[in-house]
Amino acid sequence: MCPLWPLHLLVLYAVMLWPLLLLTCGVAKGVAAQVLPRQGLQGLQGFQGLRACPQTALYCAPPDGGDHLCVQFDAVLPNGTVADVYERGRLELKMDEWATLRFNVTDLDANEAQGSKLYLEADRQNVADVKPTEVFINTQSLNGPSSWAGSVNVTGHFLGKTQVRLKLGNRFSDCLPVVVTRPKRVIDTVFTASVASLVAIIFINFGCALDWEIVKKTLKRPFGPAIGFTSQYIVLPLISFGLAKLLFPNDVAMQLGMFFTGISPGGGASNIWTYLLGGNLNLSITMTAISTMLAFAMMPFWVFTLGHHIFHQDKMEVPYMRVLEVAFSLVVPIFIGWLIQRFLPRVSKLLVRILKPFSTLLILFIVIFAIITNLYIFELFSWKIVVAGLGLPWLGYLTGLTLAVIFRQPFPDVTAISVETGVHNTGISIFMLRATLGQPEADLTTVVPVAVAIMTPIPLTIWYVVKQLRSRWTVKKNDMYALSDEERAPVTSNQNEHLTIVTSKGASNNNHDKY
Repeated sequence: MCPLWPLHLLVLYAVMLWPLLLLTCGVAKGVAAQVLPRQGLQGLQGFQGLRACPQTALYCAPPDGGDHLCVQFDAVLPNGTVADVYERGRLELKMDEWATLRFNVTDLDANEAQGSKLYLEADRQNVADVKPTEVFINTQSLNGPSSWAGSVNVTGHFLGKTQVRLKLGNRFSDCLPVVVTRPKRVIDTVFTASVASLVAIIFINFGCALDWEIVKKTLKRPFGPAIGFTSQYIVLPLISFGLAKLLFPNDVAMQLGMFFTGISPGGGASNIWTYLLGGNLNLSITMTAISTMLAFAMMPFWVFTLGHHIFHQDKMEVPYMRVLEVAFSLVVPIFIGWLIQRFLPRVSKLLVRILKPFSTLLILFIVIFAIITNLYIFELFSWKIVVAGLGLPWLGYLTGLTLAVIFRQPFPDVTAISVETGVHNTGISIFMLRATLGQPEADLTTVVPVAVAIMTPIPLTIWYVVKQLRSRWTVKKNDMYALSDEERAPVTSNQNEHLTIVTSKGASNNNHDKY
């Protein structure tokens, strides 16, 4: 046994608990931001972004029966910089971030303004809201005969887009688009790095557990990988395309999220689940490696064929470097495991011994902390998102299972093929969405691959629990028929022949059945 094994355990626990510490710090920071007083109404020194009233880029027609109110906007961001919203075409905020929106009404009549209120509203207040929502117009502060200026605070709450406009009586201003995006958080980076590190460690264990002779035979006669290729890269992309069109007929961004998830290669979690479920680990890792390599050809094929039936612009990108990183992170740890298996056999046996409990802990870690770090995404869930998250992986399991049974594969191979088809590398699909779509659409559509990632382990967990319960029931049943040493006794026939009942634990007992 490695003399440093206590240190290894401490490192593993530290890596697993570090995201929890950062999450706590992030929550404290968010609470502080809500409690601390925010900047009030601002003066209008250095007002920027003025344009001729009717010719602004933000013009939108007033409601039926309403007239146009000539207003110019600019915004002061939290860092003190002044944003020209006409140049950008919108006001951009992060979640829980606020900015001071300054406005100048340029066609105000003094009689109209006397004792009037200027109302401000956002059409989607769950995305962003305006405070105060009404401002009294002080005629003594008019900037000239027909101009009056003021300011309000706009606060971003959740991912999405909304519009802010002013209303004075029956007159309406231009519409200012407000876009709220997700901030870059340290907890996200640390969680990703922690999962990558732990997966690399467990793949070293896999390298120690692999039977390389079986891997060679699989590569020489790749019948199992061929079935996996058919189910994963031929059938499943068609299923994902059909589900995307069926569930999101009028939402191109959501269709892309579904389609990109369906054409992504298998994920590393498939190997962990295959091992826990008693499948063929050698076949599973071989299929994952082949699937990742084939992604260089199959993902562009589907993107530039069916993909253009969803998204007609030429902006779709295939993340070749990302796929290469995945392949690298798969091959290198397995190669290290092979070196340990060959030159340090005692250490290799130890790593194989702890593989199953380590795999269980890693699955729990990924599921729990992925949910914690992405709690905000649950607000985007609808019944369609739930069906999409359930449908894609579950139909993948069913497709792989059906094809493997049709071609009469042994049960461990059926398990490996089924799991490999249903488990996707959702990280690649998220990367593709961010490279293809702008914000906040890119973050909004990640709800599909995130939903798939959350729903993927459900049937596998049920399968694992049933497998464990069945195994325990079998052991207990065998114990009921097993006799202790004191109960073992000779049985004498009429011919004085001595027969002894064999009661070894877990073995079948034909003599017991006879007598």
